[in-house]
Order: sequence, then structure tokens, then C-alpha cells
Amino acid sequence: MSTIIDTIKSRRSVRDFTDNPVSKDKINTILDAGRWAPSGLNNQPWRYIVVQERDTIEQIATCTHYSNVVQGAPLLIAVFLNHDAEYNYVKDVQAIGASIQNMLLACCDLGLGAVWLGEILNQKEKVNSILDATESLELMAVLAIGYPAESKKGRTSTRKSIGDVTFNENCGVKWCVD
Repeated sequence: MSTIIDTIKSRRSVRDFTDNPVSKDKINTILDAGRWAPSGLNNQPWRYIVVQERDTIEQIATCTHYSNVVQGAPLLIAVFLNHDAEYNYVKDVQAIGASIQNMLLACCDLGLGAVWLGEILNQKEKVNSILDATESLELMAVLAIGYPAESKKGRTSTRKSIGDVTFNENCGVKWCVD
């Protein structure tokens, strides 16, 4: 089992999947990771809809420019903000982001590939209609999940240096990394 830091650094967005279905146990592990995210007042404002039916996946694919990614995934998880559980909109959206990150890390740790689809929000009303989601649910993202079609191991990704993104409290003074 890898450490959390290793998982964070090795996670990549995967957009090509095999046809192999994701087991119910793995789906439950992903959802469990999502529900353990932090939230203001522990209000847990997230709600998830698990999508595995091919017809529903095809309908959702019409809601995004990334239809090929959606169509190729054996599993979608639509992530919603539940306005009935809302505490503070900004904090709740941040909590949803933490929930999504937990699920992406769980996918990586389970040997699954996943990608966070946000462009689909341009058609969130249509997605809600397809999924028969109540009006209290606001779509935040759709995760496309499956077994990677090809190995992503060794695929590199770059990040800006800590000094380029971090500053001391004296505005404008870069954080010094020894």
C-alpha cells in the first residue's frame, strides 16, 4: 500500500478506459472516501449519483464536449451540492472539491483511472433532468472512472515550484525553500 503523499503525486487524469466494469466494493470504497472529506459544521453537503447504465451514460455524453471520455467510462459519479444541507455556499463548494479529491485519490489507490469533468456544468440542468435529480441538488462535477486503457505509470507531470506559488506574510516576498 502506498503512502498518501505517493498517491497524491502519482494521481493523473485518465481519459481512456477498458470495458471492464468497476466492482461494487470498489465503488463503495470510492464513495466512502468522498464522504470522509471535511465540511463546515460537518454538514456533509455532497450527494452522489452512481451511473453505470449504458443508456444513461450515452445521454450524459451529449452534455459535454468530452463525450468520448464519458462514453468510454464504465462508471460515472455525478457529484452534487445539496442545498438542503447548505451551511455556507463557498465553504460547501470547497467541501465538495475536497470530496472529489478524496474520490480521485481513492481511484488511484485502487488501480482505477479517473478524470474530473467540469465543462459539463455548462449543461447541468440537462444532466439533472437525465438523472432525475431534485431541484435541491446542484451539479458540481461528473467523475468518469474505469480501469486505464493503457498504463499511465511513469507518465510525468510538472508543477510550479513551491517558491513560485508561496509567499511570506510580507506581501511579495517569495517563500524561501532550503
